[in-house]
Amino acid sequence: MRRVRPGTASRGAGGASSHAAGEERALTSVAAGDRYEEPKDLPRLWHVTLSVSGREAPLKEVRRALEQLAHDHPFLLTSRYANDHAEIRYWEEARDLHDAAAVALRLWGEHRQSAGLPPWEIVGLEVIDRETYHQRIAEGYGPPPATPVGVHPY
Repeated sequence: MRRVRPGTASRGAGGASSHAAGEERALTSVAAGDRYEEPKDLPRLWHVTLSVSGREAPLKEVRRALEQLAHDHPFLLTSRYANDHAEIRYWEEARDLHDAAAVALRLWGEHRQSAGLPPWEIVGLEVIDRETYHQRIAEGYGPPPATPVGVHPY
């Protein structure tokens, strides 16, 4: 079954409807008093903290590599780094925690060559939903909001 959000019906060439002439579309109604609920399989936002470490590398090279990664993938909120470890924080849109974690676990390795990242290993991963992230901030624990955004030394 294909889902189409209201007002986003697909159009063919020239803006015409993609439905054949005379073809009827099924309409869904909501009974009075029923509440609309978002389908469970829609993507959600997940806050990801990825920690990596390894052999010492020149600070200038680490910074340049993290800046390149941020340029290639502007979803990155902030990176902190030293000559032997780094932490990357960002928001990931995914259906569930498993998908968000899988993307995060591939990030460093998949971009090691293109961004010139050090050959460090992933030593930590935290993936939390948006509600949990904001709850932690409100209660005064957890990572502080990513300000200033960008690449910074520890």
